Amino acid sequence: MKSEATKNHVAVFLDRDGTINEQMGYINHLDRFVLLPNVAKAIRRINASGLKAIVVTNQSGASRGYFPMELIDQVHHKMCRLLEDEGAFLDGIYTCIHAPPREGKGGGCDCRKPGIGLMRQAAHELKLDLKRSYVVGDRFTDVETARNAGAKAVLVLTGYGRGELEFLGPVREIKPDFIAEDLLEAVDWILSHLRKMAP
Repeated sequence: MKSEATKNHVAVFLDRDGTINEQMGYINHLDRFVLLPNVAKAIRRINASGLKAIVVTNQSGASRGYFPMELIDQVHHKMCRLLEDEGAFLDGIYTCIHAPPREGKGGGCDCRKPGIGLMRQAAHELKLDLKRSYVVGDRFTDVETARNAGAKAVLVLTGYGRGELEFLGPVREIKPDFIAEDLLEAVDWILSHLRKMAP
C-alpha cells in the first residue's frame, strides 16, 4: 500500500473543443481557435491546487483529410501560449487522431474517447490515479469516458453541452456527477468535492 508521500496524482482531464475553446466544428485554421471566457482562470486554479491539468481530445480531422496533421500541433502551441499569457499551464496534451469505426464495422482504436487509452497513457507517464481523477467535457462521450476510467464526470454547458443535456440527457443511463455552466464552475466544484472527500 502506498504511503501519502508516494500516492499518485489526481488529474483534471479536460476536453478541448467546447470546453477550453469555442466549439466551431473542426478547427481547420489557427484563427478558428478562440479560448472561452474564464478558461485560463479555471486552469490557474487547477495549477495552484497541485492537481494535474491534462487535455484529452479526439481530433480526427487530419486523418479524414480536412487539414494537415501539423495543424494539430500548431493549435495546441497556440492554446498553450494563450494560457501562459494568463499565467496558466497544462501538464499534458493527449490526442487521438483516429476516425471512429464505421457504423456496424466494429474495430477502432482504444485511444478515441470514450476509450481510455490516452488516459491510461497519461496515468503511466505522469503517475496519475484515474479513480481519484475527474473528466470535464461538453459531451456525454466525456461522461462515458470518465465512467470507463472510474473517474468522476463533469458536464459543462458550453460548446455542445446545453444541447446534449437537454436532448440526450433524459435518455442516457450514465449521468454526470455535476453539471457546470463553464469550466470555471466545474473546477470550483472539483476543488470543493476534493475538500469534502479529504480525510
